[in-house]
Amino acid sequence: MSAPLLVIAAGGTGGHMFPAQALAEEMLARGWRVKLSTDERGARYTSGFPHEVEIAQVASATFARGGLAAKLRVPLRIAAGMLAARRAFRRDRPAIVVGFGGYPSIPALAAATLMKLPRMIHEQNGVLGRVNELFAKRVDAIACGTWPTTLPAGVTGTHIGNPVRGAIHDRAGAPYMAPGEHPMSLLVIGGSQGARILSEVVPPAITSLPPDILRHVRVSHQARAEDAETVAAQYAQAGIAADVEPFFHDVPARMAEAQLVISRSGASSIADLSVIGRPSVLIPFAAAAADHQTANARGLAEAGGAIMRAEADLTPQALSADIAAILSDPARAHTMAEAALSVGKPDAARELADMVAALAKEPGS
Repeated sequence: MSAPLLVIAAGGTGGHMFPAQALAEEMLARGWRVKLSTDERGARYTSGFPHEVEIAQVASATFARGGLAAKLRVPLRIAAGMLAARRAFRRDRPAIVVGFGGYPSIPALAAATLMKLPRMIHEQNGVLGRVNELFAKRVDAIACGTWPTTLPAGVTGTHIGNPVRGAIHDRAGAPYMAPGEHPMSLLVIGGSQGARILSEVVPPAITSLPPDILRHVRVSHQARAEDAETVAAQYAQAGIAADVEPFFHDVPARMAEAQLVISRSGASSIADLSVIGRPSVLIPFAAAAADHQTANARGLAEAGGAIMRAEADLTPQALSADIAAILSDPARAHTMAEAALSVGKPDAARELADMVAALAKEPGS
């Protein structure tokens, strides 16, 4: 008898893919087979998945991109993807389908709904994404990464947290070296694609730090490819050792080494910060749907693990003051690291896997 099959449906951003990867790792360890259903764009973000995970590309599309002609083709592409997923499910029937959001997850979830397969979604943010909202009343269970999560009337969710990748989990609660008279690492991350506003504001904020702090600072800054040269030049001109890249494949190691993290407040970033336990300055993306990044950041900020600064208040001077207030106060920095840990959910992947396994065995799903 072959091992049960889990199909994970996820979109093409780190926010969707990292918790999906964490679930895949956990289910493989339990002896399950795992397939990832995504589209061509999503497949570019799968390098971190275990090699045992089969990557199935299906057609999908979104109304949020392209002109009129592209929007008219969206229903046809989604229908084609759903039919392809349905054919695949008939050949190799999943025990359960789990969606993590993003429009590439639509075909697999739609096929599972039509075939009445056990199915659930995991929502990373404090507000349901559009695709998860579409399926919220059509699935058997909803796992919530951020709590509380705003859900449709009559729909309930289970708070399990946001699963983190094995590389993050391996560094859970890593000892924190508070700022002091030694090299201090600042990690700047703006989501899987970087963030332009961070590239504009963070370098001048760091370069204007007091000299007694600045001489100890080294920076890892994730910047968009088109901004990287300018960002690197600003650090070099100020004599600051800086590693500027469009994407860091070793974020877990860099975060564990950091005295301070400056970041957007995507759900996966919040989960990583709270599991490893690092002080942060969080800058929610102002244009995020339903302002979900503010909702994501609120718990960590209210616990004392982060300073939350709105984009409207983000200036080099204000950010520099935030950074200096943490790096000049080792006791405060250590307290922030402990506060971040206090809201972490390092076992979220295990709890989500338990939900998946239980739902897959329920009769009549």
